[in-house]
Amino acid sequence: MTEIDLEAENKAIAQEYKELLRISYQTLTTEDKKLIRKAFDVAVDAHKDQRRKSGEAYIFHPIAVAKIVASEIGLGATSIAAALMHDVVEDTDITVDDITKMFNPNIARIVEGLTKIAKVKTDQDVSVQAENFRKMLLTLNDDVRVILIKIADRLHNMQTMDSMAEYKQAKIASETLYIYAPLAHRLGLYNIKTQLEDLGLKYTEPDVYQEIVSKIKETKQEQDAYIKTISDVLSKSLEEEGINFTIKGRPKSIYSIRRKMRVQGVTFDEVYDKFALRIIYKSNPHDEKFLAWKIYSVVTDHYRPSPSRLRDWISSPKSTGYEALHITVMGPKGRWVEIQVRSERMDEIAEKGYAAHYKYKGVGSEEHGLEIWLNQLKEALESQAANAVDFVEDFKLNLYSKEIYVFTPKGDLKSLPKGATTLDFAFSIHTDIGSKTRGTKVNGKLVPLNYILNSGDQVEVITSPNQKPTVQWLDYVTTSRAKNKIKNSLNENTKKVAEEGKEILNRKLRHLKITLNETTINELVNYFKLQTSLDLFYRVGIGAIENQKLKDYAAQKSNTLVNFLKKPFNRGNVTKPEQIEKNEISKKYDMLVFGLEQEKLDYKLSACCNPIPGDEVFGFITISEGIKVHRKDCPNAISLQSNYAYRIIPAKWIDSSQEEFRAMLNITGMDTLGLTNELTKVISNQMHVNIENIALSGKAGVFNGKITVIVPNNTILKRLIDNIKKVDGIDKVTRIYQN
Repeated sequence: MTEIDLEAENKAIAQEYKELLRISYQTLTTEDKKLIRKAFDVAVDAHKDQRRKSGEAYIFHPIAVAKIVASEIGLGATSIAAALMHDVVEDTDITVDDITKMFNPNIARIVEGLTKIAKVKTDQDVSVQAENFRKMLLTLNDDVRVILIKIADRLHNMQTMDSMAEYKQAKIASETLYIYAPLAHRLGLYNIKTQLEDLGLKYTEPDVYQEIVSKIKETKQEQDAYIKTISDVLSKSLEEEGINFTIKGRPKSIYSIRRKMRVQGVTFDEVYDKFALRIIYKSNPHDEKFLAWKIYSVVTDHYRPSPSRLRDWISSPKSTGYEALHITVMGPKGRWVEIQVRSERMDEIAEKGYAAHYKYKGVGSEEHGLEIWLNQLKEALESQAANAVDFVEDFKLNLYSKEIYVFTPKGDLKSLPKGATTLDFAFSIHTDIGSKTRGTKVNGKLVPLNYILNSGDQVEVITSPNQKPTVQWLDYVTTSRAKNKIKNSLNENTKKVAEEGKEILNRKLRHLKITLNETTINELVNYFKLQTSLDLFYRVGIGAIENQKLKDYAAQKSNTLVNFLKKPFNRGNVTKPEQIEKNEISKKYDMLVFGLEQEKLDYKLSACCNPIPGDEVFGFITISEGIKVHRKDCPNAISLQSNYAYRIIPAKWIDSSQEEFRAMLNITGMDTLGLTNELTKVISNQMHVNIENIALSGKAGVFNGKITVIVPNNTILKRLIDNIKKVDGIDKVTRIYQN
């Protein structure tokens, strides 16, 4: 690199640093600026010899992360300094102790939390990535700033991922959709959540992403004109009412359009509410609510609202602090449009989450504000779950959940995730109340413990000192807090029973001349198709595994031994197992190749997404069923790629001419005369595709059909779907992935 290049680069670094101070959301004091400058100097020096994959100086990355932390998340000097140094301990000789000495324990603790955990030994049962997530999520208990900076770090990595290998892009993007986007959502960072989701889609389903982006560009003029029509009408009336406001048009995010297309089985053109309008009004705190409803009445004077889609988060804000009024109205040309009404204060909270929340609450220091807010987020972390994947899955369940609001008998308001039951409510009040719940009443009537609550219900819990949680209770709750409390209670009981069970098993096996050691325990766990040794001892303890079953195991064990001893005598006549397998594999499985070497391996097609040749796929190495092949857009793909990246192998189809595959289609339309005839003509005569199964029904003029066809590959299937869509009266044709 020439001197001039370096000079230009140093200028650019200095420019970025100035920009960082300029865009900070918090007001920075002279002390704050000194602290940030010191952190900047440490980071510049530590990373001076490093470059990113793209070739640029590494220091641009920490500065970019600090800029996101300062402006988009709105944190203060402590967090900005920690963000600048977030990779220092991991990549250089500087230690956490050095940072404590140079700065303060707070910054050192945050930097330590941001330093990735050392890679634990890759065990097939435990996902290293899930363990990483778990450690990261547990830092919420220490300092939520670790997670907020981690989200900023992830956002910048996602924005600059173009120069990475494709498989790495897919892995990082899957992780982002799996954990970081839901986290950003839960922390009230809606802006960042949207960016993470859109970028996640860009790398997990590039074709779909590009298609939606180009469609949005194509229809931009038309959309702008449509939004202008509505905003002109509303502006006139709002001005007449003397309201000080701005109106912004806001296209729906690419990810949410994709989600709608998938869930509803529709094309881009069929997604109705592709755009929203946001009305942001100026107001003093006293008139905020009054003005919101005044704007509501102006909007509904012009456009008819959908009563079922009114969302009032002004009277009952979300637990993230989000406040707004969402009205869905029927706009011109018969299209639904979502109109969001927010005051300037609410708008800042929606964009910045925590930081704005506490700016308006007038809470003093950054630390103090975080502490109060963090208490709302700790419930999902009160988990003793041994399995990291379960922990992360449980945590995720609580991240995206919509909220309902219910009342206690005294009239206090409690927020719970949508789908929560009366037993969840009991545990949300206190563990002791939950554990001793004997019955529950909703609006004065006795209801089952698994009764699903609705917003506005008044809930009363009846307790009894003798009541204890049972295994069935796990089916009665949906929140991770309740699940974990029940599991903890059951585990204590289970452990006692299991200890007795181990003693009993030891005695019984001695009678059968078998020693109870690790090998025997593993054999028994497999023999009884259990998960762990604890399951085995517990079942013996409660008498579920009786003597006869143990005798059967002993008999089978001795038979296996006899067969093994016989084997050597026949060895001469038997082909080596590897030879048989390789020959059979090359004959039977010549369709898919795996890995960079394009090896032909034994595999099974996964039932959850039924891949067929031509579909984009990947292989997943399971513990007991070999390689399972999934479509890249399989509903489980994100979770698998994120939690078990080390078990994923690239796969692609190389020759699909010799095989035929089954695909199921769901067809709906208007029940017109001769439709069935027309359909079979298109499928069999024009396309020469065999119909394996056909089930058609008509009801009140609506036609519904499920057709199973045999196709050689994906291209033919797509062409077939296009041709069926052209048949007069057909409305939708979608492929079904689950039988």
